[in-house]
Amino acid sequence: MRIALLTYSTRPRGGVVHTLALAEALAARGHDVTVWTLGRGGGFFRPVAPAVRLAVVPFPDRAGEPVGERILRSIAVLRAAFAGDYDIVHAQDCISANAVDRCVRTVHHLDTFTTPELAACHEKAIVRPYAHLCVSAAVAAEVRAGWGLDPTVIPNGVDAARFARAEPSRIHGSYVLTVGGIEPRKGSIDLLEAYARLRRDLPDLRLVIAGGETLFDYRDYRTAWDARAAALGIEPVVLGPVGHDELPGIVAGAAAFAFPSTKEGFGLAAMEALAAGVPVVVRDLPVLREVFGPSVGYGTDPASLAAALRTAIKEPDPTRAAAGRDLAFAHTWDAAAAAHEAFYAGPGGVDRQV
Repeated sequence: MRIALLTYSTRPRGGVVHTLALAEALAARGHDVTVWTLGRGGGFFRPVAPAVRLAVVPFPDRAGEPVGERILRSIAVLRAAFAGDYDIVHAQDCISANAVDRCVRTVHHLDTFTTPELAACHEKAIVRPYAHLCVSAAVAAEVRAGWGLDPTVIPNGVDAARFARAEPSRIHGSYVLTVGGIEPRKGSIDLLEAYARLRRDLPDLRLVIAGGETLFDYRDYRTAWDARAAALGIEPVVLGPVGHDELPGIVAGAAAFAFPSTKEGFGLAAMEALAAGVPVVVRDLPVLREVFGPSVGYGTDPASLAAALRTAIKEPDPTRAAAGRDLAFAHTWDAAAAAHEAFYAGPGGVDRQV
């Protein structure tokens, strides 16, 4: 099949990681795959297999551009550039789904936005595609309840071996790690509160935050986060975007991995931590119960997140660690690609384009 996979950025956000790994797995199965994206800051954050064609559309930053205008410009620039004869056009986010006339859409998670242009982008990217996928049954149920659609569920793959073989980084001493940046959906302020409690028993423990680089504007939230950190008297290590080759070692070196997100579709970063043998604590959400089961600890608020992290660090459970690693290795990108292949060829894919 001739397949176009569309994403909105070249930076290491979850949907972009998913897009590249899926493209490589589909290409390895013999399909003709092109990844289309906006080139925010240049090329992709990591090398991409030569079998995958790349169409990176230049998208220079504009200083001071409001979020709404940036969303509309993103859609317009990608729409103007997109071309080609494909059997399947598959969008991974709201921007790329609005930039093409007909597509399959993976709804990774659902959000609530206050920026009018972004809210409209989110809504249209659910109702306009002719077929839908989700990476978990919990998100599929939300789509079904909210829009009366019936998405097919294909879980994420995980590059488990890349994290399992990583040499643990010791540069930050003993630390709790989270990956994904500082934003409301990631529960970043709750994590500050949990860490402040945790540090009472483990005063040498540091909080390290990796990742970031989102399209959306969370400056007000970041200001509130900075103010709360100062009030609590803590100084987290904020790494920002981390190099592709550097990330596995940072994950593997953590005493525990915190994942207090309020909304998720699958939890790929937490699954990578399990592959590295690191104990994981997540927020108690239906989607994370579905994906992780008993392989992780759970919390509902800063106090319970802190308690679960304390247990994970001070009382490590080898049985849970082994189960977590097995779970991560069970999610392969080849299996995900095979499921996409079947979906594309069946009534949800090519047959419904006519």
